[in-house]
Amino acid sequence: MVMEKTESMPKEFWDDMDWGRNHFSELMKDYPDMWIAIVNKKVVSAGKDLGKVIEEAKWKTKRKHIPVKFIDCGAHLYGWK
Repeated sequence: MVMEKTESMPKEFWDDMDWGRNHFSELMKDYPDMWIAIVNKKVVSAGKDLGKVIEEAKWKTKRKHIPVKFIDCGAHLYGWK
């Protein structure tokens, strides 16, 4: 999913989204094939269930807008699993 920067999202949201993109290779080592939620340039929640990751991140941070990314290790694309 590609998101475009809009006026409705706070700057912090986009800063965290950019941080996740810039640190993808490191995140892939720790969170392969998992959803992660990022706040203040830190992973605040991670797991296989997107709904639970979002719920936990909102509960921990009390934020409305939280960037969430899927860290795809790529192995399942080639049948390596």
